[in-house]
Amino acid sequence: MPLTQPQISRPGLLRQLGFFSATALVISNMVGTGIFATTGFMAGDLGSAALIIACWTAGALFAFAGALSYSELGVNFPSSGGEYVYLTHAFGPEWGFMTGWVSFFAGFSAPIAVTALAFTEYLSHFFPVLSQANTPIVLGSGILSLHLGPAQAVACGLIAVLTILNCLGVGLTAKVQNSLTLTKICVIVGFVVLGLAFGTGSWSHFSQHIARTSTASLPAQFAISLLWVMFGYSGWNAATYVAEEVRRPERTLPAALAAGSALVAVLYLGLNVVYIYSTPLEQMKGVIKVGALSASNLFGPGIGGVFSALMALSIVATVNAELTIGPRVYYAMAKNRAFFPAAAKVNPRYHTPVFAILSQGLCAMAMTLTSFRDLLTYIGMSLTIFTVLSVAALMVFRRRRPGWQRLRAIDFAYPLLPVSYILVGAAMVIFGIKEATVSSLTAFATVGVGALVYRFVLRPRPQE
Repeated sequence: MPLTQPQISRPGLLRQLGFFSATALVISNMVGTGIFATTGFMAGDLGSAALIIACWTAGALFAFAGALSYSELGVNFPSSGGEYVYLTHAFGPEWGFMTGWVSFFAGFSAPIAVTALAFTEYLSHFFPVLSQANTPIVLGSGILSLHLGPAQAVACGLIAVLTILNCLGVGLTAKVQNSLTLTKICVIVGFVVLGLAFGTGSWSHFSQHIARTSTASLPAQFAISLLWVMFGYSGWNAATYVAEEVRRPERTLPAALAAGSALVAVLYLGLNVVYIYSTPLEQMKGVIKVGALSASNLFGPGIGGVFSALMALSIVATVNAELTIGPRVYYAMAKNRAFFPAAAKVNPRYHTPVFAILSQGLCAMAMTLTSFRDLLTYIGMSLTIFTVLSVAALMVFRRRRPGWQRLRAIDFAYPLLPVSYILVGAAMVIFGIKEATVSSLTAFATVGVGALVYRFVLRPRPQE
């Protein structure tokens, strides 16, 4: 069924984001919880510094292949919605709805929750009560458990404040985002440069091998760790979600996706080098706030506290970027009668989809009550499924549409880039189901529920 457009005049989104703002959204969506909170888990699960660096490097190549593929998709579909738009045109409205449905829960609400919890974890350097290890009430276990405590309360407060900010207009949000992104980049670059130049560390840490905490085989665990890494890199497609608000999308989108992804890859590898240089792997095992630990080891508790505060501020930029991007997906879906109609309503004063923004904020606050580690696997699995489908859609469009605009970067050795992305993504999904069954199947259950909702609630009925 072809996408339909509303027939009545209503306030719309404005093209007011340039290259810098679009790139800032990509960087801020990428640089957040993944790099600040997963390397400690990987240290225990992989047991080798070389494997940690290899995993982040593989993730960078995987993300860049995806970013190039999405650039071509974005040029041909310069409207808000990202995967929803691509899959609807390629495979039909049910697949489009399901990617939007999964985006609501696993693509944005869950990452917002995880990122807000990482923010509280870094603040626990100053207020230990905010550490998730000190959560007073835990009901159940695994991804279905409920965690109730000060960390969850502060995380919810952060989400609420930034949700309100996003309701007041993308122009204001972009100004705040640009400032936060610039701060984030300066913090990371400063941390890497100062840490390697003046910090107290040891290059011998890179040759260390420690007892692994994971019982999975190394290839299987590498694939699972790559799921977490891809959560860290997941913002590489961010600019496509606001394509309808980007000036000159045919030029701005490819440039923003490529520049943002390349810069973040360099920053990530630099940060991981500093983490390992500063901290023995045994000491890093299972630590969420690995950046704060590294800063304390490099510069002492006092300077480490300064970097902890700056990293917490950097994480705020990620929460804000995710709160900006997600509602544009639901807006695009609702505008095409594939989501709740209220999500398509744009505030006439601020030109923002207020209902979509508020709904996402409330869902994210609810998800702060769940398990941090299991949420990471759930997010990584869910995002991998639909980005793989979207890259597959690119190959479908190239075959079906004679007038399709092609990027030279994809044409080079085609179909090497999209096929590589699909194969690696499929391997991650298979190993994830095998080794992290509950979290992975929860992701598939989310897809299944979305299919049922579309079929029995939202699917257009034939005229009688």
